[in-house]
Amino acid sequence: MARLFVEELTVIDCALLDAERGLLGESWLVDLELEGELDVQGMVFDFGAVKPAVKAVIDTTVDHRLLVPAMADGLRLERDEVETRLWFETGAGEIFHRSPHAALCLLEASAVKRENVEAYLASAIHAVMPANVAAVDVRLREEEITGPTYRYVHGLRQHAGNCQRIAHGHRSRIRVLRDGQRCESAERWLADCWRDIYLGARADFREETERHGVPHFRFQYQAPQGEFELVIPRARCDLLDTESTVECIAEHIAAMLKGREPEAHFQVRAYEGVRKGAIADA
Repeated sequence: MARLFVEELTVIDCALLDAERGLLGESWLVDLELEGELDVQGMVFDFGAVKPAVKAVIDTTVDHRLLVPAMADGLRLERDEVETRLWFETGAGEIFHRSPHAALCLLEASAVKRENVEAYLASAIHAVMPANVAAVDVRLREEEITGPTYRYVHGLRQHAGNCQRIAHGHRSRIRVLRDGQRCESAERWLADCWRDIYLGARADFREETERHGVPHFRFQYQAPQGEFELVIPRARCDLLDTESTVECIAEHIAAMLKGREPEAHFQVRAYEGVRKGAIADA
């Protein structure tokens, strides 16, 4: 048997439900190993074919989806021909989510853990491999970041692709220059403010409600893939006057910092997951 590996094959940006913390954004780098007999070319699998084949599986199973622990005690699911509705009890309050089926990934587990997702993907990827591939090993890892990070979840109603799904997310770094010098205190302040946050567009906000004595915000919109709705504890939300694209997020952060220190000049480098983002000045 021979073994082939591909490091950092792609990045998965998704959201997941956590029984304690609620709705979390996540970004995972994907490393892959294939084990099998050599084919007539002397290969386990042609590198030129590995990435598109594996990425196609990831894109149709976990990427830009909400990962749901289908066996969790605090979960209730209802499904019909068009959509899935779920209620999930967390330490932060109840979450309600309604969407087309394709916006979710249901894992046969009581909690969403990295190893559960790795096993799920390994099985799905193995199913599309050529017959000579005997085993697939998937490893997910977070980007190594020096400095503050935060996790955010959002949905882009007007996006033509899968970003329109109301609950997908990212684990992101933040870089702030204050008067030309890196300002880690500003980075830490922002990361603390937005830890495990849902960034909602004010245009998609429908009402403030109360569930089990906890204030909640309800978001709802119609997008090309269907109708989406999310109800989440108010304390875990921030409202933007714009869409929650990374360009608008960078501008929003810069304005937040400028409001705290009007005499200073800030440049914000906001990341959307791994190695991509936007820059704004204020």
